[in-house]
Amino acid sequence: MKRWYVCLLSALLFLTACGGCAGKDDMEKLRDAEFTVVSQEEIPEELASLIEEDKKEEFQLTYADKGYLYIARGYGERKTSGYSVEVSACYETKEVICMETELLGPPKDEEILEKSTCPYVVIKTEYVDKNVVFK
Repeated sequence: MKRWYVCLLSALLFLTACGGCAGKDDMEKLRDAEFTVVSQEEIPEELASLIEEDKKEEFQLTYADKGYLYIARGYGERKTSGYSVEVSACYETKEVICMETELLGPPKDEEILEKSTCPYVVIKTEYVDKNVVFK
């Protein structure tokens, strides 16, 4: 009887794992998403509050408002100035929107201040009813 449970559990785990593999085509890029990087003044108030609460730690946020989707990615607290976040790609697949970002260090020719900063980026795109995957 115990073996039967082990076989059933193994079969369920196998089927669950394979279900995740079936979506490989679902992650194929369909098209680039048009977006704009949003200045701090343009961030909706509620989203700005969420960022303020979370910015000392790494974060990934999405926020929908008035037909737009805002996607925010932060890298947590840094000990110096000069860091920035670059959006290297934002595209749609059949199932999701993918946003790829990169944390850039201070440029060599910039004066670096010994003050704490919390680099993040917020982009705005037309609302699409899909989950966002951060890469």
